Amino acid sequence: MSELTIDDLAEKLGEEKLRELCAAFYTRVKVDPILSRMYPKDDMEGSEKRLADFLIMRLGGSAEYLETRGHPRLRMRHAPFVIGVLERDQWLTLMGESMREVAIPQEEGVVMGKFFAQVADFLRNSPH
Repeated sequence: MSELTIDDLAEKLGEEKLRELCAAFYTRVKVDPILSRMYPKDDMEGSEKRLADFLIMRLGGSAEYLETRGHPRLRMRHAPFVIGVLERDQWLTLMGESMREVAIPQEEGVVMGKFFAQVADFLRNSPH
């Protein structure tokens, strides 16, 4: 049996499950005192869709994100926000809670968790 990779997750979990994950995450973001200030209150639905489309693409699914937004350019898109240890850790906490809420299986959750940790750390632009 081959080892599960990040590129297998969209097929393994299904795009609908990944959209459920993003919906659970944004439900938390809307009321979170740390992260809510970094998201446009008038476009939370758009933010949720963009994250879902990005995850689906990055996890081996549909290329809708690339077709509509182009290259992710994550650092550039997140540059206007101060992202330090607190913000990174809170993002990971809320995503972990969301993964548990939508019942991401353990094997897939481990692979996703590593990916999320790498990306969240990559987006840090403040030492604090």
